[in-house]
Amino acid sequence: MAASPPSGALGRRVLCGTEYATVRYVGCVPPTAGIWLGVEWDNPQRGKHDGTYEGTQYFKCNENKIKFPSTSTSVSGVFSKLRILALNQTEVTWTEVLLCAPGWPALEELYLTSNNIAVLERPDNVLQTLKLLDLSDNQLLDGNQLHLIAHLPRLEQLILRNTGISSIHFPDAGFGCKTKMFPALKRLAINDNKISQWSSINELDKLPSLRSLQCHNNPFMDTEKNPETLRQLIIAKISQLEVLNKSEILPAERKGAELDYRKIFGNDWLAAGGNWNPEKNKPSEEFLAAHPRYPSLCLKYGAPEEGELKGQQPLTLKNQLLTLTIKCPEKPEQKPVEKKLPESMTVQRVKGLLYRLLKIPGSELKLSYESSKLEGKEVELDNDLKPLQFYSIENGDCVLVRW
Repeated sequence: MAASPPSGALGRRVLCGTEYATVRYVGCVPPTAGIWLGVEWDNPQRGKHDGTYEGTQYFKCNENKIKFPSTSTSVSGVFSKLRILALNQTEVTWTEVLLCAPGWPALEELYLTSNNIAVLERPDNVLQTLKLLDLSDNQLLDGNQLHLIAHLPRLEQLILRNTGISSIHFPDAGFGCKTKMFPALKRLAINDNKISQWSSINELDKLPSLRSLQCHNNPFMDTEKNPETLRQLIIAKISQLEVLNKSEILPAERKGAELDYRKIFGNDWLAAGGNWNPEKNKPSEEFLAAHPRYPSLCLKYGAPEEGELKGQQPLTLKNQLLTLTIKCPEKPEQKPVEKKLPESMTVQRVKGLLYRLLKIPGSELKLSYESSKLEGKEVELDNDLKPLQFYSIENGDCVLVRW
């Protein structure tokens, strides 16, 4: 019973415990008092009657769960122009989808969230026009299930939020090579899963068309507490990525991330058999498995120089944080912002942060700072590869941004 049912309650979906239903009636049920909601349960075994009470029919049950054929049916022209289909929370199985798919020859977007789909099958000669597939909130058995849908030729967006996958692997491609799987995939969402190893992020670099990734709330992200460092690592590991967690990756940020990655793991590269002499440069299989992009970064920027690696601090060592005020002196509409930055952060990475923080278009940034101890003196941050500590920046100083 509801004393005051919400506006438009009729036809709305409701959840009671773990079971779903649809509101079919809102009103009085004499001789009882108050306003009542009559619901039709998805589970036909649930409920006490069929919408009739004390001899009065208040609503009829035609059931919510879609009835799908158990065998392949002849193709009908009824849905020949269907482009978008949402079958969320209908208890449809992947097998039933494939049985009906011949009747959707032009389908481009298919939404199948919350259907308890655990097992996939390879779509043979169906769903070939599909551009978007949403399998969120289905607990897939493992990441290998993805291989069964990996050859949909036009699939550009795959949404796999909360699907229980713990790893991603493309076994057909080696280090630094591209997979033949998901040839058109541009946008991938793997939020809220159980991915714990960085090796799965390395694998994503094998996708030839990937441009956008969402990966929040996975255990691998707990290995690095600094969110900026975490973002830089993902950017450096996936070469063609343009958007990460809905935030654009500008060229300056990518360059800074790749240069830092090359330097941070330089000593590991040397210890694993890396060498400045190309004839002696033979890093181990273990190193290449952990850092498959490292050779290409050395080709792009050159191998890290010996001077860069001296005294290089381990990635996990927490550097001292500086509390700085960020100001845009030529843009009075931009309010000053206070940020805490590691003193080891390079000017290049600071610029990448500011592009996103201040929502600056693709202009060339010019940075300088004013010391809190020397009023009126402005020092230019003129070397992108130098850390903040190189310029003797201290707590309370003000970074000035111009473009």
